[in-house]
Amino acid sequence: MTEKEVYDLLVETGAIMNGHFKLTSGRHSARYIEKFNVLQNPKMTEKLCKAMAEHFKDAQIETVVGPMTGGIILAHETGKALGTRAIFTERVDGVMTFRRGFTLHEGERILIVEDIVTTGGSIREVIDVVKKFGGVPVAVSMLVDRSGGKANFGDVPSFALLHMDVETFAPEDCPLCKENVPLTKRGSTGKK
Repeated sequence: MTEKEVYDLLVETGAIMNGHFKLTSGRHSARYIEKFNVLQNPKMTEKLCKAMAEHFKDAQIETVVGPMTGGIILAHETGKALGTRAIFTERVDGVMTFRRGFTLHEGERILIVEDIVTTGGSIREVIDVVKKFGGVPVAVSMLVDRSGGKANFGDVPSFALLHMDVETFAPEDCPLCKENVPLTKRGSTGKK
């Protein structure tokens, strides 16, 4: 899939939203990506994950790992496309880890997948977990890198189906607030 095809699919499903959004961070933005607007559609999710898997088909990936919540769906579908197993990390008392009996063998080749990446913090935590459990993080694959190229995973290469630079503002500097554009909480349907 080309970046334009990915972008068009996200627009078609309403995943890319335009308006005036209050993000989890408290910052404001004119754009928001609601991943579940596309991930709720299994056929479209499968298509996106096949495109991510295609990029790593020759990388001898043994397991695909994604962080809870959206990363679980992406790990499952990407693992299915690669013919590997798929597991996920989750937070316990604020710390990313494996649970539910998930383990890795020493040197296991891991593809880490994520839906929307802004700073890359969660992915760096997953990389640390993979290494702690003896795995080798081969690469990171993202549905959307909205960091504007700022997300960095050290020596682990990354790939994104779509790159976006989504500008955000402190509330006091937000041009949309100054224009009295109604504020929408992230992911909502227009209600404050």
